[in-house]
Amino acid sequence: MTLRRALALLALTPLLYVLAGTAPAFAHTELVTSSPADGAELKQAPDHLTLTFDEAVDPADVRVMTPDGDRLPVSLVPGHKGEVVQAALGHPADGSFAVVWSVVDEEDGHASSGRLHFGTAAPAAQDRGDEAAPAPSPLVRGGLVAARWTGYLSLALFVGGLAFVTLLWPRGAHEPRARALLGLAWTCGLLASVAAIGLQGAYAALGDLRDVLRAETYADVLTTEPGVVLAARVLLWVLAAIVLSALLQGGPRTACSPGWRVGTLAVCLGLLRATGMAGHNAEGTEPTWGAIADLVHLLGVALWIGGLAMLALAVLPRRRPAELAAVVPGYSRLAAVGVAGIVAAGLVLAWQVVGSYDALLHTSYGHLLLAKAAVLGVVLLVALASRQWVRTRLDLAVLLRGDAATVRPFGYSVAAETGLVLVVLAVTSLLVTTNPGQ
Repeated sequence: MTLRRALALLALTPLLYVLAGTAPAFAHTELVTSSPADGAELKQAPDHLTLTFDEAVDPADVRVMTPDGDRLPVSLVPGHKGEVVQAALGHPADGSFAVVWSVVDEEDGHASSGRLHFGTAAPAAQDRGDEAAPAPSPLVRGGLVAARWTGYLSLALFVGGLAFVTLLWPRGAHEPRARALLGLAWTCGLLASVAAIGLQGAYAALGDLRDVLRAETYADVLTTEPGVVLAARVLLWVLAAIVLSALLQGGPRTACSPGWRVGTLAVCLGLLRATGMAGHNAEGTEPTWGAIADLVHLLGVALWIGGLAMLALAVLPRRRPAELAAVVPGYSRLAAVGVAGIVAAGLVLAWQVVGSYDALLHTSYGHLLLAKAAVLGVVLLVALASRQWVRTRLDLAVLLRGDAATVRPFGYSVAAETGLVLVVLAVTSLLVTTNPGQ
């Protein structure tokens, strides 16, 4: 079996999953009612706690625990649409029940949680009523944001870098800087995806950083919908190693090969879609359009950022007139297409998730979205300066055979653009862990 056929077969299963996996649209899963209710004074100790959520849930995504950390068995209540679950209760000696519940949203892995106190000993339950609701560890949440930031950046560098080499600069397959950039992007992407599984498990279980290293954490999260998406992403990064290895071994000839390009396109689309499935794009009235817009958005980001990094770190340092004349105008056009896709798809996603001007102006998610748009606006201004240099100074730079003084302003502009883009990615990572309704 040839390498191209093996790559196509290996990529088929995760690719079909991530491309076809468009779930119904819901906001973050929240508790609607509980029976017994919080603070209820009962005449008889109950055997079960019934929780009703605002959408269907998987029992594996629902945790009900005692204050001592013992997890209570949870099961679906028949006769409903999957939004009602029961947890079997024990029989405390004082007749007072205190439980901690948490539920993981199947779309993006966001964890919602709270405390419930009830029982036949009402004063004892009320004494505990001032306890703060449980929440994920700030260190775990910070680690999850960092893993997602690294994942976004690695994805952009890898997909955009491959597109840059394939479409604009096949000779770059032999350039050490370009090869190192692609190798580093792949390594960080794989590590970030693996780390995200453990961090997601600790985040959903309201645990701490020690839980990230436990095998049980990985086993628990891989039985959930977000865990399956993360596992598919890890597998796709493994498949990406085959794509990258073929390019590094074959060089420009492989970069121009139709078979390799088809396999690379399949793997890259799978990576983009798997990354988007961990976001808020399916939360709205049109989840299918949200998924398409998210794919276009991520692809535009990758073409822009990955090409920008390849241009700044691999092409410009060489200062070869022929390469500048061939590559820089091509990248300018490619970046323009990418930015157009980012803006158009971003507007669709913003309206899909936020839904109203009031939510945009009066929620933390809306504020982060506005901050991202503001930084992106500054980036676009810097990008316009770079584009103006291409129009007015590129010919002179080529004529002067890549003179350092002539190319330097363009290099500064590209460096500033790259730095600001990193800020945009950081805000994007925060948006994924923020509830659109808060």
